[in-house]
Amino acid sequence: MATLPDGRTLPGKLIVVEGIDGSGKSTQLDLLRKYLIGEGYCVAFSEWNSSSIVGGVTRRGKRKQLLTPLSFSLIHAADFADRMERQMLPALKAGAIVLADRYIYTAFGRDVARGLDPQFVRRIYNFAIRPTIAFYFRVPLEESLKRILVGRPQLKFYEAGLDIGLDEDPYESFRLFQSQILDEYDRMVDEFDLTVIDATKPLLEQQEEVREIVTPHLENVLSAEHSAWREALTEEGLHGRYLESLVPEQETT
Repeated sequence: MATLPDGRTLPGKLIVVEGIDGSGKSTQLDLLRKYLIGEGYCVAFSEWNSSSIVGGVTRRGKRKQLLTPLSFSLIHAADFADRMERQMLPALKAGAIVLADRYIYTAFGRDVARGLDPQFVRRIYNFAIRPTIAFYFRVPLEESLKRILVGRPQLKFYEAGLDIGLDEDPYESFRLFQSQILDEYDRMVDEFDLTVIDATKPLLEQQEEVREIVTPHLENVLSAEHSAWREALTEEGLHGRYLESLVPEQETT
């Protein structure tokens, strides 16, 4: 179940995926989304750093390289807070499944790798909903780098960690930055009871494992049968990237 910070439970289920760049987590989440929709469940989606309200400020700060590690952390926390209030919480109250591509653990990894105090970063996100399942797709650093960097023309400034002076070469900086984030993820496994998936396994084998873990949590989840889902979501003011894919063909005209 998804749980509020004060211990109250929500009828919906919050399933999140985490991992360093190149872990394959987004692919696995998309496969899970298609599977759940195919099974008739109501599914909403939220993606890291995607708030329509905060996004413009974030893009400007990145473009002009204005963000310090602290301001970078706080602006992503604001983005997360907006998405939690407008996307995730209404969906969970309605009884839907919410899939999140990255969650607070991304901040715990990246912000600490940028030099912020781990406990400080955790306190910033003390308002976050506790997920039903938090998957961590664990992959060796060299494998992730091979997946990300092969054929890649250029790394972005903050993506490569160039803002914290690890190395002047973007690719070496990226390697060092991802290595530090990987260390933080591994430290979080026990602290937050992350569900570890071996991301070096074949893609379909990983997906089968994910579905086996998710299935026991699907009882009493909001169904998308007929048009009942539309009435429930409208009543709750639900937002979500993939909701329109649930609209029956006769309702799309």
